[in-house]
Amino acid sequence: MVSSTSLKDRSPQWVRQAARGLTRGAGMVTASRRGVPDYFVIGAKRGGTTSLFRYLRMHPGVIGLFPRSRETKSTDYFFGGAQRGETWYRSHFYPEAVMERRTRRLGYRPVVGEASPYYVWDPRIAHLARAVNPAARAIMLVRDPVERAFSHWQERVQNGVEPLGFADALAAEASRTAGEVERMRADPGYHSDPHDWYSYRARGIYRPQLENWCTAFPREQLLVVRSEDMYADVQGTFDTVCDFLGIARHDLPTTQRFNASRRPAMPAAAAAELYDYYAPFNADLAQWLGRPVGWDAPPA
Repeated sequence: MVSSTSLKDRSPQWVRQAARGLTRGAGMVTASRRGVPDYFVIGAKRGGTTSLFRYLRMHPGVIGLFPRSRETKSTDYFFGGAQRGETWYRSHFYPEAVMERRTRRLGYRPVVGEASPYYVWDPRIAHLARAVNPAARAIMLVRDPVERAFSHWQERVQNGVEPLGFADALAAEASRTAGEVERMRADPGYHSDPHDWYSYRARGIYRPQLENWCTAFPREQLLVVRSEDMYADVQGTFDTVCDFLGIARHDLPTTQRFNASRRPAMPAAAAAELYDYYAPFNADLAQWLGRPVGWDAPPA
């Protein structure tokens, strides 16, 4: 017997595109009966966003995006300044009738959400997200910024958009991204690839990103988790996330990492320079969080 997934993968691209169009069209027709996200996993890039979203999808009280067969983690709605409109956005969520049936089965209301590490990085998105649901909760994973930067560079290399070595890419970052935030603020529909792809150093300065998110949402609607803590105790961290989202705790069937990749050793000189560079920013983040972050030296 051939699975529906394998049939989908073997279908011509035009067939898949037509199917997506029909599905989205059906969702838009019924958009007024569909909900909005209860939560966002907002980052950080290469911090474990995919893993956390996959863990959440293992929970019976967490509903994925519509249609379920695609199992995507993000709608990409906010990437272009939410130009497609809320009707299009709501078509990605399930009708209220589905939520009510799940509520009766569980004994509490399930939650639905999406994840993208770009949501905290684009300074415009927090207020767009608030316009969709001011009660939405957000989860931010923060990772040792040196390790994060190198992992980010590695991903760009693997994706074929980074021709430079790590040290050269760090040196080129300022010129590559110069003026991009200003252009983004001037044009709500502009998405900046350089700001997304080549911000290796800047994306590890977490406090301004978190403060920007909190200009749109109360701080109590934000949970900040160290990536290292999540991977050291996946179940314990997941329990904390469940409590934060107001859903029952659930034993995960697996605690494996998702979207991880093997990579070469980081150049020692670049690592040393970055640990010195990030020291004051890490201290600033620790002060804002009210707890140490522990990124003073390379992991043992």
